[in-house]
Amino acid sequence: MKKIFDQVSIKCSQLTTRAYSTSFSLGIQLLDKSLRNSIHSIYGYVRFADEIVDTFHDFNKEELLERFKKDTFIAIEEGISLNPIINSFQATVNRYQIDHSLITLFLNSMAMDLEEQEFKKKNFNEYILGSAEVVGLMCLTVFCNGNKQQYEDLKPFAMSLGAAFQKVNFLRDINADYNDLGRSYFPNVDLTKFDDNVKTKIEFDIERDFEMAKIGIKRLPKSSRFGVYLAYVYYLALFNKIKNTPSFDIMKVRIRVPNNRKYSLLFLSYLRYRLNIIK
Repeated sequence: MKKIFDQVSIKCSQLTTRAYSTSFSLGIQLLDKSLRNSIHSIYGYVRFADEIVDTFHDFNKEELLERFKKDTFIAIEEGISLNPIINSFQATVNRYQIDHSLITLFLNSMAMDLEEQEFKKKNFNEYILGSAEVVGLMCLTVFCNGNKQQYEDLKPFAMSLGAAFQKVNFLRDINADYNDLGRSYFPNVDLTKFDDNVKTKIEFDIERDFEMAKIGIKRLPKSSRFGVYLAYVYYLALFNKIKNTPSFDIMKVRIRVPNNRKYSLLFLSYLRYRLNIIK
């Protein structure tokens, strides 16, 4: 029965989420039960694509990504894939009628990572759109569940939240991206001269994204609001820790928020949410 295979597929997406991100895994668990599998499927899919370009150094990444893309759209058309991650993703795409152009934009951004490069303003914005903002829009499609007006109203806020998360990732991983992968994402930034002034300018841009995103979180359907808010709180905590770390250290170590701190943030976030104090 395909039902069993579909259950195995979503289990693979859940396992992928737990293995790669404690923050998102906890956030998803606090969504309404009806939403969890679909958001797991989106996370698992984008994580696998990211792995192709970031870690499969001993293989032909370009061919793997092209095959992944081809398999994705065949699966969406046929309603099945023997790749469990793609299978669970296509089920979500078809169930919620996720715009296929969002998937194409995402995969195009992944392809940009196949080459070492220093990003300029134009391709930086293009990369942020495809790698992060459209992922936020895929999730928003699920959260709105067919309410097109609600989707359009919340669209800019979802994009800002995706952008904030991605830019925080860039700051957190700036050392590995530059020294291991030859990538310099922030435009007009010479990482050989990365200092506190440069870091502060980047942080100011991220703060604006977080402020914009917070407005939208307050307007989300109740079924998704707390789970998204928790992910926001986790990333904001990581961002604040990065802000309090000198630029010299950022270029040497990967900043993390310990799990015990995440659990305390979960408790505080729940209290704020129940008291309708989202900040």
